[in-house]
Amino acid sequence: MTDEVRGRGLLHHPRGLYYLLLGAALLLLGLGLVMVLSASSILSLKQTGSAYTLAQRQLLFAGIGIVLMLVCSRLPSTLWRRLAWPGLIVALGLLLAVLVIGVEVSGQRNWIDIVGPFRLQPSEFAKLAVIVWSADLLARKEPVLNRWSHLLMPLLPVTGIVLGLVLLEGDVGNTLILAMIVGGVLFAAGAPLRLFALLGGLGLLAIGLLTLAAPYRMSRFTSWLDPQADRLGDGWQVIQGQYALGTGGWWGVGLGASREKWGSLPEAHTDFIYSVIGEELGLVGTLSVLLLFGIVAFVSFRLVVVSTDLFVRLASAGVGTWIIGQAVVNVGAVLGLLPITGVPLPLVSYGGSSLIPLLMAIGMLLSFARTLPPPGPTGGGPESDATRPRLYVVPEPEGSGRR
Repeated sequence: MTDEVRGRGLLHHPRGLYYLLLGAALLLLGLGLVMVLSASSILSLKQTGSAYTLAQRQLLFAGIGIVLMLVCSRLPSTLWRRLAWPGLIVALGLLLAVLVIGVEVSGQRNWIDIVGPFRLQPSEFAKLAVIVWSADLLARKEPVLNRWSHLLMPLLPVTGIVLGLVLLEGDVGNTLILAMIVGGVLFAAGAPLRLFALLGGLGLLAIGLLTLAAPYRMSRFTSWLDPQADRLGDGWQVIQGQYALGTGGWWGVGLGASREKWGSLPEAHTDFIYSVIGEELGLVGTLSVLLLFGIVAFVSFRLVVVSTDLFVRLASAGVGTWIIGQAVVNVGAVLGLLPITGVPLPLVSYGGSSLIPLLMAIGMLLSFARTLPPPGPTGGGPESDATRPRLYVVPEPEGSGRR
């Protein structure tokens, strides 16, 4: 590599996106391991007699996930595409199995017992399966994506079945994330904006009906609107989470010194781990987490722009929407900006079922970034017209342009 190439910065390095994504993912994972150890210590001591049990399990999950991430980072896109249908079939089978042999946790029947304390949540693995399958499907239809019948069929019916199965488990949070993933893939494929207006309206109507149908969902919604109205009941978690954030100040009370984790804050090591980060590491810690997610978002959507392979662009859009959309939903709930949906903070919250497929998805993005062509004819210079990748835009059917 010449001195000229070295001086152009990380983004002009042939593997720049690869190193950015790998670094941000590992930093988020490392922070998550530390914060899970801190936030879960009291609960772990009460449940198992050891303050380290839950943290050790998370370390095991992380180890498995990192190995799978490295394996996935070496798989070519052609192999990912061959795995599209088998992965979707396995995901559907697991979602059906949950309805038969699943166990109920916190009002949601979305877990399968494996061995001892270990459980599997199929809806998390379904996210990766839906991304790979939908990206492969639309990439195969690239010449005819200007027709709505090819753009939406069989994508919407099949993904609708997946969403319906997850919804039957009572898991509205992951249903919402799956819907966002499908929307992200369709947007990257060039679907017109009025389609999103239609699907979004139908989605809001469905969420409203589901909220009215289940009293616990209605109580979550009303407590989001005014948590002080039932501060000792449904509003307790939001209020305590905000107390934790508020007491952290600029630099926090110190790593391991959280008071809320002693039992005042429910789900401190899972859904509300962002509050513990704010309490122990302060505003600097919470903003650092957001910065790292911003890097993941940049790399994901940069792959959408620079790749010449439609499958790579669509899969990158799906993974980016998954990670960033779930982070926004989680952080928004902690801050009181969104209702609580029970989705974890990606790469940070406790849980192997959420962590392992996420690391596999990041491994897929790493494989895409690793095989990108150099940014210029010499590997570091400005792109020429012959080598510059072009963003794919689906031709619109007559009279149905984006408005």
